[in-house]
Amino acid sequence: MTAELSSRVGKDVWWRDFADRIRTAFNAPLPAPVRHEALRSLVNVLGVGLGASRSEEVGRLVRLALTRPPGSVPVIGRTEQVDAYQAALIAGFAAHLDDFDDTHLATVIHPGASCLGAVWGMAGQAGGQDHDILRAFAIGCEAQLRLGMAVTPGHYQRGWHITGTCGVVGAAVTSALLMDASVEQVAVSIRLAAAQTLGHREAFGTELKPLHAGKAAANGLVAASTAKRWLDEDGGLSAEGERSMLPLLRTLSADNDPDRLLTGFGEHWELLSNTYKPYPCGIVAHPGIDAAIEASGQHEVRPDEIERIDYECHPLVLDLMGNLDPETGLQARFSAVHGVAVGLLAGTAGLAQFEDESARSDEVRSLRQRIVLVPRSDLNRDQANLRIVLRSGREVVSAVRAARGSLSRPLSDEELVAKVDQLVAPLGSVSGIDLWNLVDSLERGSRWRDLVVSVAGQTQGSEA
Repeated sequence: MTAELSSRVGKDVWWRDFADRIRTAFNAPLPAPVRHEALRSLVNVLGVGLGASRSEEVGRLVRLALTRPPGSVPVIGRTEQVDAYQAALIAGFAAHLDDFDDTHLATVIHPGASCLGAVWGMAGQAGGQDHDILRAFAIGCEAQLRLGMAVTPGHYQRGWHITGTCGVVGAAVTSALLMDASVEQVAVSIRLAAAQTLGHREAFGTELKPLHAGKAAANGLVAASTAKRWLDEDGGLSAEGERSMLPLLRTLSADNDPDRLLTGFGEHWELLSNTYKPYPCGIVAHPGIDAAIEASGQHEVRPDEIERIDYECHPLVLDLMGNLDPETGLQARFSAVHGVAVGLLAGTAGLAQFEDESARSDEVRSLRQRIVLVPRSDLNRDQANLRIVLRSGREVVSAVRAARGSLSRPLSDEELVAKVDQLVAPLGSVSGIDLWNLVDSLERGSRWRDLVVSVAGQTQGSEA
């Protein structure tokens, strides 16, 4: 860290510097590559959120939200209406529920969920901002990714769920920009959001994990709304308010690097390193799934012939995906051996392979028990080797040097739209290309409300 920046961080002036860069970026058109990646990111996370909107888990949140005073913002993918806070929370939760959303590999942040939640809550309660949605979403994602880079890797290694802790800042920035906030309002929004960080990795494999993204979205929206009200009514923060804002870099990581937060903001974009999952589970398990699917398709391997599978992988796979005997679909999303088992058995790894029934299948469980995780520090996160030893003594080796969806092997626009198309197909009223075209044309007069109405379907409050 430079001496000048260190001095400014010590005086908390850096929050205003951060806000100034955010507002400057918002005042200009997005560079063409960044706009394209923002479009991909928003369409992807919309599809994932809409795909989960009719789930029982989302239904439980809707039932709870309906016990509160009535609101006017439609729930994502449904007809029920709630207040903006609940709408943001449910949208962020739905977008992260299936672990099928985007991932920034350097930080392991899923930036889209909290920013989508903010957009859903904000755009649902006011008009006239549709042309700003894509820029606000992009810069909100960028803000949280910059923050994540500043606290990486120590923050995540200490057990924080970085999507929740940094996502609240991204949601606050998105919300503030959709309010056309001043630099001062953006700065106060960030400081308020920084006091509401949440999420630990202990929640992985449970409904609390997506709730981190949902709460980040809702708390970010509240932070921006509160900042606007304080500045409009009081002209600034009181001294007590200033003392209550805990600088996030100090509180969440001892080995932070604020240079990563500020340097080149608006010129170098972390959003360009966002990736999109072909499988609904922890991303470090994807190369193993690729290898299993390849082995299933190219070699005649019957599950009852397998003696043992040595699964060579990056050490982080054991740390994040080491559940050897998951009992639910949510737990299976954090079981690397489950991903390999279903990849070999089904030749695919979609949502159906990560349902409760699949996790409890005797055939899947039997094969999982024959898979041995072998950590190798010389392998990258997107690499894996499978050595399948058959009872006959024959060995089948399947090696993946770059997983599908990684930066080295990204999903094409067509593959991403096809993924979204499958997720929204149950809604029966919108396709992947419909979402792409609507988001792509927001700056040219399309209305976000048209999207909300088109995907609402027939879900009623009694069915929540």
